[in-house]
Amino acid sequence: MNNRLIKSGLRTFALSAVVALGIAGCASTTETTTEETAGSTETAATSEAYRIAIMPKAINIGYFSAWDEGAQKACEELGASCEYIGPNEATGPAQVQFINQVIQEGYDALVISAADQNAIVPALEEAAAAGITIVTSDADVAAESASARLVSILPSAADRIGTAEVDWVAEEVGEEGSVAILSASATAANQNVWIEAMGPYLESTYPNMSWVGGSLDSAVFYGDDDATKSVEQFNAILSQYPDVAGIIAPTTVGVLAAAQEKKAKGATVAVTGLGLPSEMAPYIEDGTIAKVGLWNPIDLGYVAVYAAVLGMDGEFDGSVGSSFTANGVTYTVIEGGIAYLGDPFTFTIDNIATFKEIY
Repeated sequence: MNNRLIKSGLRTFALSAVVALGIAGCASTTETTTEETAGSTETAATSEAYRIAIMPKAINIGYFSAWDEGAQKACEELGASCEYIGPNEATGPAQVQFINQVIQEGYDALVISAADQNAIVPALEEAAAAGITIVTSDADVAAESASARLVSILPSAADRIGTAEVDWVAEEVGEEGSVAILSASATAANQNVWIEAMGPYLESTYPNMSWVGGSLDSAVFYGDDDATKSVEQFNAILSQYPDVAGIIAPTTVGVLAAAQEKKAKGATVAVTGLGLPSEMAPYIEDGTIAKVGLWNPIDLGYVAVYAAVLGMDGEFDGSVGSSFTANGVTYTVIEGGIAYLGDPFTFTIDNIATFKEIY
């Protein structure tokens, strides 16, 4: 019997015992936080069943705090012990240190947003070999390395995210002028596939628009999901291309930094991208920017934990065509071992007051 089936049997026994004692709905929740130079670990559940590591690209990002909120909610519902653990910087090597920790400490599962689609693969393969169930969420590993994980829970199809952002900026600039992209890191798989979709779509759909520098490659600037560097790159765009009409930032860190710097400088460039409504509300409400979009990162974390637990229970195998249900919604795995949440939602002055209170 493999490790996953052994762990599944132990959890079934543990949960049966809890129900028999009549205390299943009375479990308390505790939280501890340890800050170190490399990163931190935050514990937010007390179940004796599965122990799951929730690992963002970097811990100090509001988007991933919301992502973890959903993961913790699912863990509480499923009686699992979930710990928010990860680096302070969004790089593959930094994540590898924490993946090694997950292996050494014998976690049952790992839900991870890949900071680097290639660099973390050897560590994930080692984790899988140790019997740890792996679910990527938000950002996946390279397709050729997908066998290391059970499934990938992603926000939406890459082409829908990329083309939606082009549509948003096109509306803001009147379908004319040049556009730049303020992305996360050059190794961020999710941003890279969105950007790949943006290129041909802008060129074929908006004939009076173009990329700064004459090509998609020249139009991409990397802020590395760091607020200070993102501000620097925003200013680099304005310095190198003073006539730039719009900037797309497919990263919550980048779009917030761009909005803040646009307001501080009184710049006229249109800014849009993927942003948390709670963070972007002040800039939408005061007219600095007109719109941003996003899926619900709370749902993304929540669904990923359900997939991991159902996988460990033997109720979901991640194969193409297989499906599972979380919070009454059924998710079906498509080619590549991916399940999508749905299309991104747009936040404007008409709805930001409502959504800023949610995430």
